[in-house]
Amino acid sequence: MAVLGEKKYGIHDGPIVDTERGSPVGEKNGVYYDDTGAVASESFAYGDSTTAKIHRFAGRFNIEQRGIERVPESERTDRNLHKIGTMWLAANMVVSSFAIGALAVPIFYLGFVDALLTIFFINILGIFPVCFFSTFGPRFGLRQMVLSRYFYGYYGVKLIAFFNVLACVGWSSVNVIVGAQILNAINSNVPGWAGIIIIAAATFFVTLFGYKVVHAYEFWSWIPCFIVFLIVLGEFVHSGQFSNIPMGVGESEAGAVLSFAASVFGFATGWTSYAADYTVYQPTNSSKTKVFLWTFAGLIFPLCFTEMLGLAVVTASVNNPTVAEGYDTNIGVLLAYVLAPLGRFGQFCLVILALSIIGNNCPNIYSVTFSLQVMSRWTAVIPRFIWTFIGTVIYCAIAIPGYSHFASVLEDFMLLIGYWLAIYEGIALTEHFFFKRGFPGYDITIYRDASRLPPGIAAIVAFCFGIMGAVMGMAQVWFIGPIGRLIGTGYGGDIGFPLAFAFSAISYGVMRTLEKRYFKR
Repeated sequence: MAVLGEKKYGIHDGPIVDTERGSPVGEKNGVYYDDTGAVASESFAYGDSTTAKIHRFAGRFNIEQRGIERVPESERTDRNLHKIGTMWLAANMVVSSFAIGALAVPIFYLGFVDALLTIFFINILGIFPVCFFSTFGPRFGLRQMVLSRYFYGYYGVKLIAFFNVLACVGWSSVNVIVGAQILNAINSNVPGWAGIIIIAAATFFVTLFGYKVVHAYEFWSWIPCFIVFLIVLGEFVHSGQFSNIPMGVGESEAGAVLSFAASVFGFATGWTSYAADYTVYQPTNSSKTKVFLWTFAGLIFPLCFTEMLGLAVVTASVNNPTVAEGYDTNIGVLLAYVLAPLGRFGQFCLVILALSIIGNNCPNIYSVTFSLQVMSRWTAVIPRFIWTFIGTVIYCAIAIPGYSHFASVLEDFMLLIGYWLAIYEGIALTEHFFFKRGFPGYDITIYRDASRLPPGIAAIVAFCFGIMGAVMGMAQVWFIGPIGRLIGTGYGGDIGFPLAFAFSAISYGVMRTLEKRYFKR
């Protein structure tokens, strides 16, 4: 595999090394770039190994062959920044986001206004890390999990990759079950396993071809979903069943708001561990501000719109037992009730919403491959598109029995492990701002050099402290932490995310200072 200049030097300085492909260092529109360690796309098909033959075969069909290898500047030709926005717009203009908003009333017993404000402000807070790490893709041409080596070290990042694999596969299973439930609500003759296979196969087809096809699909797929959600809004307004539930007061209200906020935050910030994966083909000179803002716009609109719509629709459950019963069954039955007056057209709209899960799962299944590749040297050799197939098979194997037997248990488990994202953010942001002191502090030439990356000891210790904070502050179905129990009444209040962030960030700051002093890196 041809790798550009292996000479070790920083991102802005050092000698220019001539290679057979030319200099790995250059200037483009006033911005210096360094291609050291980047891998040209044609290199994947070199040689007579089995892997090279598989890559050559995949290349005939324009399947993306690149995995965790760094993208050279010459191949970063995606200048359409608005595609970053539509990527996240499609991934969140989905029924899963609608379901998050619908939690507010039947699960947390919130009023309309307090739940509405929680959705708005907590989503802004949750998506900031996604927007920030999206700017790393154009700057370095590395996937998010590979970039995480600069925070967790070459070996420590494997723990993060493991949690990310759990998140990708687990949420793909939860999402595809929701889509299958909607298809079953339309036609009871469509069994759950069939709906799961239909949605999973379509998702696999999109993600198989890689970055360009994922972006192309997401560029358009949000439009029919948005139209259908507007129809849902219109039908619900026409029904006159909206109820402006008054805001609660006191300790129980505080606990309920915090717990609902945890659900909203976890969904919004869940894309953080994928963020740079969808900007690596943007040129180095792409504006960080524009990348940030396009990501922000692509996330905040669909999250707020769908969650607020879900909240509004579920307020009808207070005065309408049919709506309450529909929600208790599954979110598909609730949507079917709203669209029932439209007859066959309403069923067609439900099919569109069920297929929106494809857009929701594309980032999960595309990005899970990079987490699997950073786990070890042998997993890195296996082509990205093969891992895409393996990941699809695994989440189908979980979802099909889960549809009938443990769908709620699976969702509760995914919510329980979701706190790892706050820990990830606490450590990564602390390293970036206090130790790297911004982008100039990264030596991009060492991303594959375990001996020069951070040892990762401080990050692992801080991760354990973050888990402690999450356990103490969480308020979940399976467990309520000692601090979470002190908030509100009955079921407590969930402050697992802020405690996980604070515990990990503070402990990392202390441990990393000692680590750098001892290891000098």
